[in-house]
Amino acid sequence: MKTIAMVAGAALLSLGLAGNVLAGGADLYKTKACFSCHGADAETPIMPTYPKLAGQNAIYAFNQMKDIKSGKRNNGQTIVMKGIVAAISDAELKEIADWLATL
Repeated sequence: MKTIAMVAGAALLSLGLAGNVLAGGADLYKTKACFSCHGADAETPIMPTYPKLAGQNAIYAFNQMKDIKSGKRNNGQTIVMKGIVAAISDAELKEIADWLATL
């Protein structure tokens, strides 16, 4: 079974299919301007009250972004985030969250 998984993984890598979500998350982090507040490395936010996102649990980060987008979470600095996440699809938010978890 391990051999099959290794062969399948190698095949995906050779086709360029593995890692696309992670690459997409990194690109989205840049193009959606997340780096503007949270830092290019997701560890050096511009304000001490802004969270460091690198290494954050993907499910937690995704749920926080969705809650800000929906208005369920509306405390602290969420007013700043609400306008930004409004223009990002849930699928894109998930890609960003998955990528952040890998840092």
